[in-house]
Amino acid sequence: MGTWLDAALLTRPPRLLHTLMPGCEWTGPRSTPAGIPVLYLTFDDGPIPEETPWVLEQLALFQAKATFFCVGENLERFPDIAQAALAAGHRLGNHTHRHRSAWATSRPEYLAGVAACQAVLVEDALVGQRIGEPSEMLFRPPYGRLTWPLLRALRPAFRVVMWSVLTRDYDPDLSPESCLRLTLAAVRPGDIIVFHDSHKASARLRFVLPRLLAHFAERGFQFSTL
Repeated sequence: MGTWLDAALLTRPPRLLHTLMPGCEWTGPRSTPAGIPVLYLTFDDGPIPEETPWVLEQLALFQAKATFFCVGENLERFPDIAQAALAAGHRLGNHTHRHRSAWATSRPEYLAGVAACQAVLVEDALVGQRIGEPSEMLFRPPYGRLTWPLLRALRPAFRVVMWSVLTRDYDPDLSPESCLRLTLAAVRPGDIIVFHDSHKASARLRFVLPRLLAHFAERGFQFSTL
């Protein structure tokens, strides 16, 4: 896995990345107007029936709200799960239609994938905005990979959301216990935290999420949507 420092740097990416990707959101407000510390849980790659309903159950236990960055193909297959997330007060965002990397896809093809995912969100009444309306449509690039030309093309219409804490729940070489330990050590108020409601992440997701929710709920944190 490398050294503890290497692992910690992967869990909390360096701030240099913020400069390299201007206009992206890396953190949210640190607290509510009443002074309650806030965390922003996000879940990438769903929805799928094997993981997402379980995530919704865990969030409900702590009255936690979260943001789900959804793959368009999964939205087409499982719109009822997406509707359940909305009904519970969570928020949905765009994670492209087929989870393609921006570094291995042509710009027209990539933007077409973003538009296709957004079209599913709109057609299934999963978001209130129409394509092209600015400011409140959420987008997260798969793998966190973007190019400057793509960022310029996306920014007029989307809030491009990255993260300040990566749980690395997708990493099969990381034990669930190490995943939890690194994540808890990294988290600060205002952080945007990435989990994955996916098959690959399941073992670590199911170990870490309930313990993280309990840990920060006991310390008076609120879990909010973006």
